[in-house]
Amino acid sequence: MSLIELKAEDLYDKEKVDLETIVIDDVFKLLQCDENGLTSEESARRIELFGPNKLEQEEQNAFLQFLSFMWNPLSWVMEGAALVAIVLSNGDNQPPDWPDFLGIVLLLFINSTIGFYEERNAGNAVKALMDSLAPKAKVKRNGTWSEIESADLVPGDMVSFKIGDIVPADCRLTEAINVSIDQAALTGESLPQSKKVGDQCFSGSTCKQGEAEGVVISTGANTFFGRAASLVGQDDDTTGHLQKILAQIGSFCLVSIGIFVIAEILVLYAGFRYSYRRGLNNILVLLIGGIPIAMPTVLSVTLAVGAQQLAKHKAIVTRITAIEELAGVTILCSDKTGTLTTNKLTIDRATIRTYGPFSADDVMLLAAYASRTENQDAIDTSVVSALGDVSRARAGIKLLDFKPFNPVDKRTEITYLEESSGKLKRVTKGMTGIIIELCTRNKTDEVENKLEADVEEFATRGLRALAVAYEELDGDDPEAEGNGFELIGLLAIFDPPREDTKQTIDDAQALGVKVKMVTGDQLAIAKETGRRLGLGDHMYPAKVLKDGPAPGGKHMNLDEMILDADGFAGVFPEHKYEIVKRLQGLGHLCAMTGDGANDAPALSRANVGIAVEGATDAARGAADIVLTEPGLSTIVHAIRGSRIIFQRMRNYSIYACAVTIRIVVCFAILAFAFRFDFPPFMVLIIALLNDGTIMTLSVDRVLPSMTPDAWDLAEIFSYAVAYGLYLTASTVALVAIILKTSFFYDNFGVTFNGAAFPSGPNDAQLHTIVYLQVAIISQALIFITRSHGFFFMERPSVALMVAFCIAQLISSIIAAYGNWGFTEIRGISGGWIGIVWVWNIVWFAPLDWIKFGMKATVIKKMRERHDRNAAAAAQQASQAGFPITRTQSRAASIHESMYSNRVSFIRRAARKVGFGRKIAMKPEELQRFSSIQAQRTGATLARNPSRTGA
Repeated sequence: MSLIELKAEDLYDKEKVDLETIVIDDVFKLLQCDENGLTSEESARRIELFGPNKLEQEEQNAFLQFLSFMWNPLSWVMEGAALVAIVLSNGDNQPPDWPDFLGIVLLLFINSTIGFYEERNAGNAVKALMDSLAPKAKVKRNGTWSEIESADLVPGDMVSFKIGDIVPADCRLTEAINVSIDQAALTGESLPQSKKVGDQCFSGSTCKQGEAEGVVISTGANTFFGRAASLVGQDDDTTGHLQKILAQIGSFCLVSIGIFVIAEILVLYAGFRYSYRRGLNNILVLLIGGIPIAMPTVLSVTLAVGAQQLAKHKAIVTRITAIEELAGVTILCSDKTGTLTTNKLTIDRATIRTYGPFSADDVMLLAAYASRTENQDAIDTSVVSALGDVSRARAGIKLLDFKPFNPVDKRTEITYLEESSGKLKRVTKGMTGIIIELCTRNKTDEVENKLEADVEEFATRGLRALAVAYEELDGDDPEAEGNGFELIGLLAIFDPPREDTKQTIDDAQALGVKVKMVTGDQLAIAKETGRRLGLGDHMYPAKVLKDGPAPGGKHMNLDEMILDADGFAGVFPEHKYEIVKRLQGLGHLCAMTGDGANDAPALSRANVGIAVEGATDAARGAADIVLTEPGLSTIVHAIRGSRIIFQRMRNYSIYACAVTIRIVVCFAILAFAFRFDFPPFMVLIIALLNDGTIMTLSVDRVLPSMTPDAWDLAEIFSYAVAYGLYLTASTVALVAIILKTSFFYDNFGVTFNGAAFPSGPNDAQLHTIVYLQVAIISQALIFITRSHGFFFMERPSVALMVAFCIAQLISSIIAAYGNWGFTEIRGISGGWIGIVWVWNIVWFAPLDWIKFGMKATVIKKMRERHDRNAAAAAQQASQAGFPITRTQSRAASIHESMYSNRVSFIRRAARKVGFGRKIAMKPEELQRFSSIQAQRTGATLARNPSRTGA
């Protein structure tokens, strides 16, 4: 099917799309169907022709996803090292360095395989959960009604929907009983629209009242929303916050390696006159050992495992790096209806007002009489439910006549026979102004004033008022006039907060997250809800976002007002977008909840967009996290979970940078001081064992922080340098004692092939000793970086402990039996292995004190300076007006984007931007659009006739 080549805003332009409305009979002819529906065979043929009834999502190629783990600057250096080993090492009459080449390639493949497997697993888990949310549709096939997935609908299908259902596809109504459709998710219209036979209903809108049947005219990308969405374009897959951090950490490691590689080239070749191959092997050691090759994989696995853990709390992560950003969120902008509240109108029994001889319970019962007990609207449901026992709404009475609510009369009315007394009675409920005019029996100034005062009080508290009146009838004629209505009561209707919401908000605030209510409801309702939840009632109407703060008020500018507010009322989707944009401009990481297609821009703009339970497909597509359970508690669970995941990533980042410093500085100093040539292959073994152990950090046991997390790279690099230099000293000191003294021979009797001293700085057994010392203490460092206090006070996960023990066992076995001539190592005695273990334990003990010393000196000064700079910047911004700039979460540079494809999860499904404006159009324009859909669908069927003649 061809697309209408128009801009989104032109799609509904009368001048461009001007076809006359097609009558419903012509629709059936065009679509080659009838009211009995399609046959199974014909529907199968049409789904091949038109495709599934859903917006297509880009499937990620599994092979390219696997290769993407090798496509980042850190991997490029390792790939360069592999080329050095196989191409440039072919010199000095020696063959290419096949062992190192194969080892590097193996290391790359192992990292890619682990990352690919974990990410694929997490992706499959997310897909399974998303599939479980697939909407259903009631469809007529082979002449009988059945329920199928909405994705299986095709043009020509007969569908049915009723109150509360989502319209499954674009359709024209063939039957309509009191139908009202909420199109707000598509067009932003605030009120539901009444529909009649022949009218069109669009996919994604909600049936608010009545029952309907219709014929499907368009599905999938050719629906009203699908076509507009395909024209507005997708958000570019820009680099996220974590990719930026990864880029900077990678740059730190690459610069560190580069400095010492250049130093080695100058010293070893120009100073020591090394041969080509000998100098190249030393450079390979720095390249292989210094690159934290596992970093992208470890972070990706940590996030993927975290996504699976969050799914247990009913939070589906569709952009995996959003987990890291959620850990740093400082402001959560939450919708009210359905998120903070139950989205079910409820009678506040404590505030019922009475005006006659009836009690509050009597008023409730009579109001329930005047309510429908089936096919109810929201108000009737709330009144009847307030009785507790729904059957009481018709118990003891015989219904004679009922007038449902309509927009003209604005009230309901029941005439009934009271079985106990045999009397005819009538009750009406509805809008207060209408009801009081009917009350001829007690319509006095006193009653009118009291009613007006009560209604105003309800309004200031955000409660809707519903008046109830009663009269008796003489005789047996239910259509006769009564003795006059009497005002008997006033009910307060409100949308109550969820039971867990107040506690959840308290929990969020305890975690340092400010919750702001952003609702389309009235200001008074928002304030009342805020008071009940402990959010505060310092709220503003949406118009302040356009007008700005009042002159002479306490706020100097709009940004200051937004930051100070507890919430906003009467907002439209464009207001949500503006609020998020300005909060980000103030330097906050902002999360936003939403449920409709028009929320998509705000969800996409926010650092973390959260589609609440029951959200439209459009909102889910734009969101980073999709909730499958109602309420706010899931979000707080997700915040806690994300902070645990953040701590794991931070711990690893310190460790990875420290190991880089430790390897490049250590082996450069050994080469400069002793002309020590460490075998490159043994660095590969160290890296391989390190990776196996470090992968278990993804399930490590850590405590979440009680404040929003933020990457302080200066702090991470400071710790890394301190740890790295200390571990370098541990190795250099060991080598110096072995080469310059007979200390170990004199005290422990250990030898080098029977001699007290090694044959030289490149003795094969000395290589083994250095390998074992570096392997053990480098891995042990993780226990220091993962803890905030003494390492033994924070118990690691079983997986980490087991992996560490296995890696050390393998290292010790290699040290004892590794007589590998190709890599210049030879097995050492048990005495030497014991000496290395004791040496490392002695050097390991002070590492905690280095951490505490850094905290008390360097880190403390850095934080104080940071706080001073932040305070000065805030003061300057306050005086000059806050700049509106995009936060780092969506800012990308060429360098950072090199990392983006590696840390990205399954690409955000169909995130759409540009849907911020409401689509304003007249009903006849909608009708024209449905006509052109039917025309195009019919043309397709005409070109592809059924072989069976359907």
